[in-house]
Amino acid sequence: MNPVALVTGSSRGIGKATVIEFAKRGYDVVINYVSHEEEALALKKRIEDNYPVQVLAIQADVSKEEEVKNMVEEIIKTFGYIDCLVNNAGIAIDTMFEDKTVENFRRTLDVNLIGTFLVSKYVGKYMLEKKQGTIINISSTNGIDTIYPESLDYDASKAGVISLTKNLALQYAPNIRVNSIAPGWVLTEMNQDLEKEFMEKEEQKILLERFAEPEEIAKVIVFLASSDASYINGEVIRVDGGFHA
Repeated sequence: MNPVALVTGSSRGIGKATVIEFAKRGYDVVINYVSHEEEALALKKRIEDNYPVQVLAIQADVSKEEEVKNMVEEIIKTFGYIDCLVNNAGIAIDTMFEDKTVENFRRTLDVNLIGTFLVSKYVGKYMLEKKQGTIINISSTNGIDTIYPESLDYDASKAGVISLTKNLALQYAPNIRVNSIAPGWVLTEMNQDLEKEFMEKEEQKILLERFAEPEEIAKVIVFLASSDASYINGEVIRVDGGFHA
């Protein structure tokens, strides 16, 4: 039987690239999405046409407990188990500080932090029964030391993901490894509307002088899920091209 990977928020960007990388390596994959159904179904077809794996696409808002619970139960009903969870779903609502609202701040935390907790909780239950599994949480350098006041709510949520990662690693030890990846700038849909001048200034801060491709982040995620990373646990790995080095 193939191993099974669930990647949340995987119809686009890093999540999409990660699903493809898992499929290349013989994983059956679960594509999770909220509103981008067309992209999710197109990705499902692409994978089925190119790789000998099974693909499941499920709509679920990771910030809503009942939807998370139903999603996980559907995956277990289909495959019987989940070997790897990638908590990738995330949003950013960047505004000037004076325009920040409690509603937007709360929504960012609900998706980025509470969503990571909820999916880990319900997937972890089945991993514990099997006494094996890996969880990879997608944080950001914004959660470590990359500061932008216009994204302070996003920054806070990603710092929370790092703290949550370490707590989950302790909670699920020794059978489930839990790690986090902190990407820097990545060429995804989330960043497609950045002004050219701003992007050029940010590239000057990066030793490699460019933003990452989603596939470069995905390859690190798949490595952490593999047996090659069997002694890495509770860690946060920066993948930022040498930002502010």
